[in-house]
Amino acid sequence: MGAAEPVGGRERERERRREEGGNARNEEGRGVEQGEMLGVREKVIDSINFDVNNDLNNHPGDSHVAMMQRLNPTNPLRIVAGRSSRMPTPSPSQTPLHRSTPTPQTPLPRFTPTPQTPLPRFTPTPQTPLPRFTPTPQTPLPRSTLTPQTSPPRSSPTPQPSVTTLSSRRYTNKISLFLFVFHLVAAVGLVSFLIFKGIQGLIEASESVKRKERNILKFYLPQVEAASLLSITLAFAWQKAVRQWPRIMVHFILWSSFFLSLSAGILLICFQKATTDAVGVCLIAFAIGNGLYACWVTPRIGFCTDILIKSLEPVPKLGDLNRPTYCMLGVGFLWMSLWILAVIGAMNFYLTPVVIIALVLSLTWTAEVMRNIVNLTVSRVIVLYYLRGMQSSTLSCFQRAVTLNLGSACLGSLFVPTIEALRIVVRGLNLLEGEDEFMFSCAHCCLDVLQCIFRYGNGWAYVQIAAYGKGFVQASQDSWHLFQRQGMEPIVDSDITSSVCFLAGVCSGSICVIAVAAWTAKVHQTYTATLSLLSFFIGYLMTRIAMALPQACVSCYYVCYAENPSNILFDKTIQDHQTVMAADHDVEPTPRLPHRFSA
Repeated sequence: MGAAEPVGGRERERERRREEGGNARNEEGRGVEQGEMLGVREKVIDSINFDVNNDLNNHPGDSHVAMMQRLNPTNPLRIVAGRSSRMPTPSPSQTPLHRSTPTPQTPLPRFTPTPQTPLPRFTPTPQTPLPRFTPTPQTPLPRSTLTPQTSPPRSSPTPQPSVTTLSSRRYTNKISLFLFVFHLVAAVGLVSFLIFKGIQGLIEASESVKRKERNILKFYLPQVEAASLLSITLAFAWQKAVRQWPRIMVHFILWSSFFLSLSAGILLICFQKATTDAVGVCLIAFAIGNGLYACWVTPRIGFCTDILIKSLEPVPKLGDLNRPTYCMLGVGFLWMSLWILAVIGAMNFYLTPVVIIALVLSLTWTAEVMRNIVNLTVSRVIVLYYLRGMQSSTLSCFQRAVTLNLGSACLGSLFVPTIEALRIVVRGLNLLEGEDEFMFSCAHCCLDVLQCIFRYGNGWAYVQIAAYGKGFVQASQDSWHLFQRQGMEPIVDSDITSSVCFLAGVCSGSICVIAVAAWTAKVHQTYTATLSLLSFFIGYLMTRIAMALPQACVSCYYVCYAENPSNILFDKTIQDHQTVMAADHDVEPTPRLPHRFSA
């Protein structure tokens, strides 16, 4: 009984504590539900806090511990007191205010909007940068796309000069153009002045002067005008014949120039005058050299004829290609008619030989410029046909030649005839064999000069001038560089087309000499030598203007082939000839240097 009694006492103690805890919980629950007991207890706590204010200030931690011990653990006031103990200690004036407010109710509305307010704030946050960032990658995209599109057109004109420069509108060789225009104005003024002096001499001079001028007009003017008309007729005849029968005409021109110049020289010697004998000897010497040259170039005639036939194929397709030739020949005939009147007027002026020489040089340069105008016009039309496959307007090409490219024509007219003459001389020197070291030294020097001159000035330049609007020197260098790149130097050096056109002019001049010399010797033999020279000069210049068409066609064929050998308009004529020249040493080009110097 003694052992069981303590056990029973402990069980009763436990039940008593449970009942007290349940009663306390019921009382607290009822206070919380009704709210009255909470307010009463808060008032009690507030009165207690006011009474022990000094103690709280001195011992804040002890007051909180005592309050926590007096409250039930489940009481909300103990929870509020615990939270206030963890918060910073408020001032005495604010402490009862915070404790009197219903703390458990205030955080609920404060914390409820807190997670809701950032939601509308953060929801537009990812949406606002999206329209801002979407244009950001789009704006550089058109810039980056435009960047590679703008750069190619800037760099494209450099590798495609044929497209841009085929329509170049700049003037070439302006200094030469200015000099020619100045010379032309001076020549027109001089011719006008000399014609005026001639008319004045016929009207106001003495009887002896009048008689002399009447004789000049009677025996000079008809023969010169006849020589001009005859030369124009022969010019068209030579051109037409070369275009129709190129194989026959190449042989015929080479040998007829020999016979005609020889016949003209013999005829002048037969007059037994010192002046006519001098002119006759010059013609005979030229005929001998012409014959030797014809024998030497005989192996080249076949290839020259093939190229001439192939290059003349586009001419029938371009019906008005000969109109610039008609125009230049008409202008040349009118200018020569005025020119001969000026020569007649110079007979009664001071320094007659000097004035006549100046008139001859002026006529030579003017006639060469007219020939090169035809050359540039034909070259422009043919180049556009080869490079672009188009049929260009001859009138527009002619207008371009007399305006934009006239300066290059003027510069080339001064140098190309001299260069061609040097070329003929050097070719003759290269054919010499012997032990004369001085002669070979001169040949070596001339060859070096010729190579330098050919690099900076040649007849092939007119194709580049007409096509791309280049200056004369630059066009000469580019044309020769094209030949070097394709290995065509021996071929173009052995071409005899320019020689055939030159000899055609010699043929016309010789025919004019024979006709005018026979006529003048019959009526007034004293003027035979002078009129023979004038007629030869006029016949040569007029024919050279007409023969510019076939020469331009051949030049365009060579240069355009060197620029684009794979063009379907070109056959394998040049390629086959290169193979033959490389394999067969009997067919040699013009020797540029004697073998003793090349070693």
